[in-house]
Amino acid sequence: MDAKLSSHLLSFFHCSVEEEPHLRKKLNNLLHIICKPCWELKYCPYGLLVEDFPLSPVTISDHTNYINYLKKCIECNAMGDNFDIPLDASRREIFIDTIKNDDITQYVDKVSKFEKEASCKEFGHLCPAFFVNESFTETSTGRNRKRNLSHSTIVRVVRRDNNTCQICGKVLLDRDIEIDHIIPYSRGGTSDESNLRVTCLECNRRKGKKYEL
Repeated sequence: MDAKLSSHLLSFFHCSVEEEPHLRKKLNNLLHIICKPCWELKYCPYGLLVEDFPLSPVTISDHTNYINYLKKCIECNAMGDNFDIPLDASRREIFIDTIKNDDITQYVDKVSKFEKEASCKEFGHLCPAFFVNESFTETSTGRNRKRNLSHSTIVRVVRRDNNTCQICGKVLLDRDIEIDHIIPYSRGGTSDESNLRVTCLECNRRKGKKYEL
């Protein structure tokens, strides 16, 4: 079951809790027809404008880990991954104030599908493309978000790439071919042929879920 939208996003849309299911359905539908421009342009065209849009929600577990880190910093009077950086008075005061004014109701148990896929990996905000979209910026056909690839799709991609790893250039036997999502599926990438390529096992494992803009 899809998680509910965060309170911050509901506030952005001036949406009541009762209207949340309808808004969530509407936003999820946008995921199939809108593409983040950075995927095609290789950079974010919005720049500082992203700061006018909601931040991706933080889970309660991540926030709890952060608060525990601040407490540890105060206890050790040091900060950093190894707590080897002295904690100055001003930062100590900020950490104490953050812990004192902590409001766990601002965080979520689980991030909703829309907020997970619409989030910007560079700036942390939700991509403006999903909020200021116009009909002429939407695709006429839905984006293919199916994870399983049909045999015919695999055959077309392999023929297009001439049985050659698109990363290292190695010519592959059919049994050694891997089909890679250029923009990883876990980061919102589609299973359209334009987002698929042939790779060898070594290159595909080395790449993992990384995507370089």
